Amino acid sequence: MSVTDFSSRPRFPKRAIVTAGMPYGNKGLHFGHIGGVFVPADAFARFLRDRIGEENVLFISGTDCYGSPIDEGYRKLVEAGLFDGGISDYVKANHDRQVATLKNYCISLDIFEGSGIGKAKAAHEDMTGWIIRTLHANGHLHKLVTAQFYDEDAGSFLNGRQVVGRCPVPGCKSEHAYADECDLGHQYLPSDLIAPVSALSGKRPVMRDVANWYFDLPAFKGLLKEFVALLQGEGHARPVVSNTIDEFLVAPIIYVKNENEGQYRAVADSLPAHEYRAAEKGKQSFELEFKTLDERDAARALLEGQGARLRTGKALVPFRITGNIRWGVPAPELEGTSGLTVWCWPESLWAPISFTRAWLENQGEGVESLNPARRKCPGLSWEDFWCDPEATVYQFIGQDNIYFYGVAQTAMWSALPAGHEPQARAAAGELQQSHLVANYHLQFLGKKASSSGAVKPPMADDLLEHYTVEQLRAHFLALGLGLRPVSFQPKPLNPDAGEKESDPVLKEGQLLTNVFNRLARSCFYGAQKDNGGLLPLGAVDGKIVADSHAAILEYERLMHRQELHTLMQQVGDFIRGANKYWSDASKAAEDAPADVRVQVLANTFHMLRVATVLMHPIAPTGTQMIFEHLALGVDARDYFSWEHVFEGNEVFVPEAERGCHRMKELPPRTDFFKRHPSQF
Repeated sequence: MSVTDFSSRPRFPKRAIVTAGMPYGNKGLHFGHIGGVFVPADAFARFLRDRIGEENVLFISGTDCYGSPIDEGYRKLVEAGLFDGGISDYVKANHDRQVATLKNYCISLDIFEGSGIGKAKAAHEDMTGWIIRTLHANGHLHKLVTAQFYDEDAGSFLNGRQVVGRCPVPGCKSEHAYADECDLGHQYLPSDLIAPVSALSGKRPVMRDVANWYFDLPAFKGLLKEFVALLQGEGHARPVVSNTIDEFLVAPIIYVKNENEGQYRAVADSLPAHEYRAAEKGKQSFELEFKTLDERDAARALLEGQGARLRTGKALVPFRITGNIRWGVPAPELEGTSGLTVWCWPESLWAPISFTRAWLENQGEGVESLNPARRKCPGLSWEDFWCDPEATVYQFIGQDNIYFYGVAQTAMWSALPAGHEPQARAAAGELQQSHLVANYHLQFLGKKASSSGAVKPPMADDLLEHYTVEQLRAHFLALGLGLRPVSFQPKPLNPDAGEKESDPVLKEGQLLTNVFNRLARSCFYGAQKDNGGLLPLGAVDGKIVADSHAAILEYERLMHRQELHTLMQQVGDFIRGANKYWSDASKAAEDAPADVRVQVLANTFHMLRVATVLMHPIAPTGTQMIFEHLALGVDARDYFSWEHVFEGNEVFVPEAERGCHRMKELPPRTDFFKRHPSQF
């Protein structure tokens, strides 16, 4: 018998926060929200509850109630006569749609309210005031006068989504670029937007100066470089995270069209000190690199005065904190400025902290939750989750949002305490940096889908007309979005799919509906046939135990690294192996004495227990049904807890009952994992 090596098990935190981004309050949830963020985050949160205890884990998200997409979506509906309530009613209606979808997909959020909804609203406004005042007191906020788009025909300043043009970042092909951010997540100054058009009048807006507060993000370039080196050294972060952050840690550059070299030469001596780099072969622009952002902007003004066509590259720019739109979290008064609201991106970064505080201060009472059976966390504060060096915050995000969570949030969290050293932050109980779990785009039928683009994403609820929730959960987790963009190819929605083609979405679902289902049914029906419906207990063959331990340890390692696609393959191999063992061993024991057949059952039930615990975060409904038919008389939390993961079913049965524990009878043709009616 081989001995299992437990020495290299990964270390998990004492407490954990898991976040799943924040969907805008201007629409329901489409397949990308669910498959790209919520399902992976939910599976990991469920695992952590099993692994370190439910009372030590909080799964947090909520509706992003503010921001220009909401303001603009509301305006369009009202103008079209399709909505007659206030903007808060509009947000609440969309929030309720999101809640319904999340429940449909078994997303077990401990809190899902919103930045302007429920008990989270007051907590969020208070947290917003504290963070902005602290950043200001620490000298990291600066009042800057910048140009903002103004529609002269409408007589109104324009919010971010009321201006559309082409992204100015070199290499970006986005045709859906807004005031200072394109739909691919690139950041730039409003004045750099190419061919801007006002959504209010359809005409080109002008620029007018406004004063707002900005976070001095360029001052944290050195710290961000150290952070990237730390991520790359540890090797736990997905490469897309460190690589994307690193893209912004470059010197300010201007790209000038080759045909405008004469204009450049005319003012070259008047430009701030810079490095000239001729265009590489095949490139249409040459480069001018400057030491500071101010020097780059001064040079740009001179070049534009010469009529040169140019673009600016990625670089750290001041991160806007406040804005001038009415619908937003009120900003605190600073140095006499009043009446400003907070730009949606900064406040959405600390919204999960606000939600954590709202949940803990109310211990779940009166807080909107999708996890009604949640245990309370008495005596714990939000700092115990967000500031304790022994706690970890895991933030599941999309690739487009790495700039905000990896660049801006990292710098702001470092700016809140007086010092910047990680050791000093830990000693002072300050905010710890998050572990970012970023996924690439989940495409649709081979193309990037966007609500504002040509390819519209299917809504998450519409998929339930063709698939079960657990089929979709298993498929989304297996896609490998942490490695590359992946296309979602549902056959019922694919007009190019041939009638005889298999449905790619059902590949992982068949593991549940065919293999795992067959394993569970074989165990229960076998026990009813050969063991009087009693749970077979006793010594399990040594190889079965060793293989089960190895599967558990590998699964744990993969969960620790959030390698969910590999994990799906690994646990699938274990279930297929268990099913093959039953098929071969039960056939070989058909004419053997009863004790031999019962031993085969005991071995298989042991593997079924392991498979049920490992699949619990992925397919919670079916695995709960297996647990219920075991009729062990214990709380499901205890059965799925990793405190007992290396033990068999006997640990839950009193010694006096171990030879006579009767399970709940399984009626003929019962499925633990069901196929969708449309699949028959």
